[in-house]
Amino acid sequence: MADAASLDRPDVIVFPPAIPLATLATSAVLQWFAPIGLIAHMDALWRIAIGTIVLVSGLVTASAGRRALLRGKTNINPSLPTTGLVIDGIFGYSRNPLYVGGSLALCGIALLFDLDWMLFLILPACILLHFAVVLREERYLEQKFGDVYRRYKLRVPRYFFGN
Repeated sequence: MADAASLDRPDVIVFPPAIPLATLATSAVLQWFAPIGLIAHMDALWRIAIGTIVLVSGLVTASAGRRALLRGKTNINPSLPTTGLVIDGIFGYSRNPLYVGGSLALCGIALLFDLDWMLFLILPACILLHFAVVLREERYLEQKFGDVYRRYKLRVPRYFFGN
C-alpha cells in the first residue's frame, strides 16, 4: 500500500514533456515520409520571421513559468508534490504558462522547419495535454489548496483566455 506522501502529486496520465516531444518526433517522421508542402509555399522570409517570433514567444512564456515555479520553491515535475501555489508573475495571466509556451514553441518550430504535420498534430496534442494532464493537475491543486486555488481559478484563465 502506498503511503500518503507518495500520493501527494497530480495523477497525470502522461509525463507532460513527453507530449510535445512525441508530437515533434511524429511530425518529423510523417513529414519525411509523406510531406504535405503547405508551409513550404509560404514566402521563406515571412515564414522564418513569423516562426521565430512564435518560437521565441513560446520559449519566453514557458521559461517565465519555470522561473516562477523555481522562485516559489515548488516542484516543477508533476511526479513530485506541489509544495506551494504560485499565483503571481506569469501565473497571474495563465494558470498553465509552461503548456501554453510549449504549444506556441511547437507552432514556431512547424513554421521554421516546414513541418506541416505539426500543425495537424498540435490540436490532438493539446487535447491530450488538457485531459491527461491539466484537468488532473487542477483537481489535485484544488484538493490540496482548497478555496485559495478556487479563487485563483476564478481570477486567472487556464490558457491566457477562457477559463
